[in-house]
Amino acid sequence: MTKFEHKNAELVTEFDRYVIDNPELADAIPDGSLVVMQIEGDEEFNARSRELAKRQAEKNQKLMFVKIKKMRPVISRIEELELMGQI
Repeated sequence: MTKFEHKNAELVTEFDRYVIDNPELADAIPDGSLVVMQIEGDEEFNARSRELAKRQAEKNQKLMFVKIKKMRPVISRIEELELMGQI
């Protein structure tokens, strides 16, 4: 997986989580649209994402651009662990 593919997959996952927490957003996206991830300030990623979307879109399929403006740092969900030592 390339760096671009990894970043795009991560953004799509985070977008899905955001929509679950904000279901009204899903109503604003036309059915059948291709969602295109964009990151504020990352023109290299954005250009590649737009180009890929244009190649993948079916004829007359709408593109819905989503600009990620800010993300929280990734944190672990582990609440408790025990370090067992070397094996």
